[in-house]
Amino acid sequence: MSTPTLRDVAGLLAKKEMTATEHVRATLHALDGLLDTPWANLVAARDDAAALEAAARADAEMADGNWIGPLHGIAVAVKDNIDVAGMPPRCGSAVLADVPPAESDARIVARLREAGAIIVAKTHLHEFAYGPTGAVNASGPAAHPVDPALITGGSSSGSAALVARGVVPLALGTDTGCSTRTPAALCGVVGFKPSFDALPTGGVFPLSTTFDHVGLLAADVLDVSLAWGAIPGVAHVRTPVAGLRVGRLRGENWDVADAAIAAAVDAACQALADAGAEVIDVELPETPQLLAAYPIITGSEAYETHRGWFESVPELYQPPTAALLAAQKDRPAVEYLHALRTVERLRRQALSRLRGSLGLNALITATTPLRAVTQEQALSADPAVARTPLLRMCSPFNALGIPAISAPVTIDVGAPVGVQLIGLPTTAGGHGSHPAESTALACALTVG
Repeated sequence: MSTPTLRDVAGLLAKKEMTATEHVRATLHALDGLLDTPWANLVAARDDAAALEAAARADAEMADGNWIGPLHGIAVAVKDNIDVAGMPPRCGSAVLADVPPAESDARIVARLREAGAIIVAKTHLHEFAYGPTGAVNASGPAAHPVDPALITGGSSSGSAALVARGVVPLALGTDTGCSTRTPAALCGVVGFKPSFDALPTGGVFPLSTTFDHVGLLAADVLDVSLAWGAIPGVAHVRTPVAGLRVGRLRGENWDVADAAIAAAVDAACQALADAGAEVIDVELPETPQLLAAYPIITGSEAYETHRGWFESVPELYQPPTAALLAAQKDRPAVEYLHALRTVERLRRQALSRLRGSLGLNALITATTPLRAVTQEQALSADPAVARTPLLRMCSPFNALGIPAISAPVTIDVGAPVGVQLIGLPTTAGGHGSHPAESTALACALTVG
């Protein structure tokens, strides 16, 4: 699984030491190599002809001296709840087994194409992005890139695993509660969720419009940073770590029992301190209320999207997804509205304290309190086995709408461990800003 990084390929393309067609053909060959393996269903759809046509156009552009930037000619995989023109968005569900190909690209896909990227595949996801394990999909569970008996995490399961397998240098995911960061942590890659609305969600099948984000996955932080800065409309500036004030989250939700995960966070904090940051222990007292409001909002919005299908063809949903939707059927609207108001109040309150009175620039914590569990454990009806712990350290930052990135930190020879860096906006008002992304990326570059 040792393959060139995004920056390696971008450099070769820019120097004309490799053509986009050669790169795309190699990627398609790698996708072919997954057939008849435990990783075959990581790929939900392909359009090889369209990819090769796009590669030929990129080669012609670069031959004329029109190199757009570091994504020009780069093969990218896209999660199958994000529209790609010409490919059907089945969202990992039998409900959409016969859905026609998308007529147009999602807005984020259009931006990537504007930057010169080439879409080579759609990827496996936890059904309708409604789960953190990657074990629930009409085609079966996604296999961990190293050990197929383990989960990838989700819901951006295929995107994380394809990057970890070295098949693609960059992939798109979505992140409503943990869905870019959790699979990145479990698969040993980097997952980046920018601020709410920093990347457009138009053309993305919704789970919860209040919390839905688009995210990026790549092999390391440098590659994610390179890709982020190359997307049209993004304002990315390098931020020095020296002088930053970073809060290490402490408390019941944030302290972990796994010694390797705790050691990874310790090591990351030390790396930040060595780079000149001030690292202090802080609490986030809003956490219990944020965690309580999150499933109410997500579930209510998901049920509204799925109501028609769920009432007419409930048998087409995978049982875990059907159970989640059924639990929302009779939820009073007033409960949903109260949860929305609670989250907005807590967001203002938390950001005002963290950025204002505490003067923090960033936060740090583990991405998950556990490492990859088995496929069997992931399908347990008890949410405490996988679903709850895989969401609990990530979803508060979807509720706060601020950028968060999971970077792998190696402590022992066991499964990968992810450390999460969270950027805080320069003001308490509004949903994040690009300087907050730059801060999160700078901290992640230091620890990852």
